[in-house]
Amino acid sequence: MSRDDSPLVDLQCEAHTYPDGTVGMHDVDFSVYPDEVVALVGGNGAGKSTLLEHLNGTLVPDDGELVVDSTPITKDNTAHARREVGFVFQDADTQLVAPTVLDDVMFGLQNYGVPGEEARARAREALATVDASHLEDRIPHYLSGGEKRLVGLAGVLVLEPSVVVLDEPLAGLDPERSQLVADRIEQIHEDGISVVLSTHDLEFAAEVADRVCVMADGNVVGSGTPRAVFYDDALLSEANLHPPSAVRVAREAGLGTTAQPVTEADLVSLLTEASNLETTQTPSPDGRGHN
Repeated sequence: MSRDDSPLVDLQCEAHTYPDGTVGMHDVDFSVYPDEVVALVGGNGAGKSTLLEHLNGTLVPDDGELVVDSTPITKDNTAHARREVGFVFQDADTQLVAPTVLDDVMFGLQNYGVPGEEARARAREALATVDASHLEDRIPHYLSGGEKRLVGLAGVLVLEPSVVVLDEPLAGLDPERSQLVADRIEQIHEDGISVVLSTHDLEFAAEVADRVCVMADGNVVGSGTPRAVFYDDALLSEANLHPPSAVRVAREAGLGTTAQPVTEADLVSLLTEASNLETTQTPSPDGRGHN
């Protein structure tokens, strides 16, 4: 991805303070570019959710500016931000409002005046995109956590946003449902939609992100590729984070100095290569090395 591209979303936030006086963010400069997955990582209270809620105008900076699709966002045009930047909340129940799944996914379209049959067709297409067509007649509040997350995602995708924002998309999900949601995130990225997500799961961030932003004390304290971030001990220490298991294992095995794997697949490939190399160099009984 070239940084010559104009950002889809550009947030400059000098400060955001909650009504009780808590400082949620300060001195944040954050952009989202076309065709990327950005993972926000950091401890509890680091400011991840606060930053995400600024990206579609749910929260506004005390001092700063949000620009979405080259349009500065004010209180008069927040609808533009919310249409271009779809938000899937950590608590999926907060955005499930209709009696059936299909009605729920149609809800946003109907608010924008899309006729019933067109809204229904587009809602079914969005459900199909997240592999949830079989849920369309179900009552949303009786779905599992993973199913609710997929329906919330469909309700965002149906509005055809440029960016999808997900706050802790794997929170509370078992491994099978986590993988299902992760697969859908990768799929919508492949369809050309940029994704921003917050997560405590650094293994997940290493798997899906093109860029990782580390937050601490209400600010982005560092960013870069997963490899650059997860091998930066000083940066991780500042945010009180531990690197993914692949990084730790590689270092313990003395393999992390050059190849620097960040995912389990990277590590397996590296270990397999090292094992094959060792085999070819092991002397045979006649004193010759294997070729």
